[in-house]
Amino acid sequence: MTVIGIIGAGEVGSQIARAAITNGYEVVIANSRGPETLKGLIDELGPSARAATAAGAAEAGDFVVVAVPLKLVNDMPVEQLAGKIVLDTNNYMPWRDGHFPMIDSGEMTVHELRQKQLPASKVAKAFTHIQAPRLFISSRPAGDPNRHALSVSSNFPEAIELVTRLYDQFGFDTVDNSPLSESWRSGPGQPAWIAHAHQTRAELAANLARAKRIILK
Repeated sequence: MTVIGIIGAGEVGSQIARAAITNGYEVVIANSRGPETLKGLIDELGPSARAATAAGAAEAGDFVVVAVPLKLVNDMPVEQLAGKIVLDTNNYMPWRDGHFPMIDSGEMTVHELRQKQLPASKVAKAFTHIQAPRLFISSRPAGDPNRHALSVSSNFPEAIELVTRLYDQFGFDTVDNSPLSESWRSGPGQPAWIAHAHQTRAELAANLARAKRIILK
């Protein structure tokens, strides 16, 4: 059985864990306070889940979801994530994270920075423009003409394939918005972000094309 490591047990990480277990995955999840503080969540998730440290979740996962904000100085377990596909759910929010000069200037996107911090991993931007509760509310079976779509961005085809498969299992269509240098198109304030409540594959593709990059001097 495939194991998903999840670093971050807030609203996003917890909801991805619920969706993963519903779809037959095992989950190893971590937060910043220690595995013992996740007893309530693990009791809820059941026998397909266990708690670990961030390094432990990274080590255990066949692939790993990072559901915590990016830091300017990397705080992810680089060694344990090496060689693995890493799904980064982070969005750049200066009011929360502070300003990162290389992102504000357009030198790189937030997910290019994550890739730079994890040079031996295969980073994909995923689950970034959907509210966590909608992972269940908005899911639809394959072939539904009104199926909600989500974007993925990565420099690695195998990461795009994995995310596309995972989205489909969770009940969503995919629009490939690669490489990571284009990942800003689904960021906060952009049309794809604004339409997070519902957009089909065709609508999402159009919204990504309509995006306008904001450079802060």
